[in-house]
Amino acid sequence: MIPYGRQSIDESDIEAVVEVLRGDWLTTGPTVTAFEKALAQLAGAARAVTCTSGTAALHIGYAAAGVGVGDEVVTTPMTFVATASSAMALGATIRFVDVEDDTLNIDPALVEEAVTDRTKVVAGVDFAGHPIEVDELKAVTERTGTLLLEDAAHSIGSTYKERPVGSLSDITTFSFFPTKNMTSAEGGAVATLDPDLGLRAHEFHNIGLVRDPERMRYPDEGPWHQEVHAWGLNYRLPDVLCALGLSQLRRLDAFKTRRAEIFARYQEGLEGLDGVRLPTQRGHVDPIWHLYPLRVLDGRRREVFDALRSDGVGVQVNYMPAHWHPIFEDLGYRRGQFPVAEKFYSEEVSLPMFVGLKDSDVDQVIEAVHRAVQG
Repeated sequence: MIPYGRQSIDESDIEAVVEVLRGDWLTTGPTVTAFEKALAQLAGAARAVTCTSGTAALHIGYAAAGVGVGDEVVTTPMTFVATASSAMALGATIRFVDVEDDTLNIDPALVEEAVTDRTKVVAGVDFAGHPIEVDELKAVTERTGTLLLEDAAHSIGSTYKERPVGSLSDITTFSFFPTKNMTSAEGGAVATLDPDLGLRAHEFHNIGLVRDPERMRYPDEGPWHQEVHAWGLNYRLPDVLCALGLSQLRRLDAFKTRRAEIFARYQEGLEGLDGVRLPTQRGHVDPIWHLYPLRVLDGRRREVFDALRSDGVGVQVNYMPAHWHPIFEDLGYRRGQFPVAEKFYSEEVSLPMFVGLKDSDVDQVIEAVHRAVQG
């Protein structure tokens, strides 16, 4: 079975982790600092804060933005549920809006209609690695005094109008799960352009601890003293995993190149095949392709999905629209409310996409798709 996704681990990754294991710091040490600085530099951000997962990054990002009870977060249904549920964990109300048909990213025109005086954050998702329309969305958020959060779980290394993801939005979140574009085993990060947001993100992910004497209520307590001024959680990513992430980050350009080659090979091999629709790319973006989302037309998605699995191709579906989950259904959301996202979901099959795929593997997948669709 050719898997849908798989991490790429080489000897340099293993050596980086072993070096930390042999050292003095397993967590809260110098490798965390080095990884965060490298991430900030790559992303063009003022600060990056590492954390335990992409979901944790979203929770941290919303907390840094000050999201709380009575606030609204406008976001997309075409995402993993954590984009919305992590804001709900802080007491926010979720307002979903539909997506654009070609990129499956949040539709800026619908965001404009959805923002109210209670909206705190607009959260877009770089679906499959293709960046959101940041300039259009920023025009809305700047006019309305809200913040733009970019869920870039799929897109570290992508660029938009020659600007790196991480330098575009007020807050950007990354995921380093093994099937993503790079990995730290489990892990994630928050990047921001605003040093104050970065400080709030850091303190929230570190149990709310304040160690700056100038900000302490009781600064003369002693050199050991630390205070908690606001609620936070332990979302710290240890040095061991940061060592893996830092090593992977050095290979990200090579990962991006190989994913682009695989994407192009799929495009060429599936071009002109009746019964499917291929993914598209807008001219002003340079994505790192996390997914290859093939659309199977005429109501045949399940049939083709099962045929591909039977033929040794480990396809996946990304994602069930978030508002279909019972947690949102119980809040009043209903199927049929967001037709673009829902139609895409009814057609989508994610073909295998990871840097370890050989050209012969890609060709095997292409041949299997032809058999499944034409059969």
